[in-house]
Amino acid sequence: MWRYLVGGAAAMALVGAGWLIFDGAAHPDASPITAASARPAAGSAPADPPAAALPEAPARSREQKRFDRYDRDRNGRITQEEYFIPRRKAFARLDTNGDGRLTFEEWAIKTTTRFTEADRDHSGTMDAAEFATTAPKRKAPRPACRCEEPAKQDD
Repeated sequence: MWRYLVGGAAAMALVGAGWLIFDGAAHPDASPITAASARPAAGSAPADPPAAALPEAPARSREQKRFDRYDRDRNGRITQEEYFIPRRKAFARLDTNGDGRLTFEEWAIKTTTRFTEADRDHSGTMDAAEFATTAPKRKAPRPACRCEEPAKQDD
């Protein structure tokens, strides 16, 4: 029982320390930059403008972006016709003969093609090796950061 209490207390201490570090309270010796210390040295390049002078991009939520994709006429409302446009496009891609009716063969064309390509011996059945070729191709995970390495400075 004591292990759980000690473990809980240690976890709380770590959370508190992390909060203090990220909040900046754990660095009392850090002083704010004054205007005199922010002045560039004589002969050096001018400093970047202060962050307050730069305009900020409007923060749009994921839901706002999704709404904007559906609102084709940009009137702030989505009609039923606008809402069905992506579905109509998907249906049109599947309706290969353009008759406005979707048969099973049209709906399953991708699966039928994949089966035909995987069935190398054209027997109408797939063995384990043939079936393994139908596995979906996984996308490589995107890197977390696309940052460039800083240029090395010579002393």
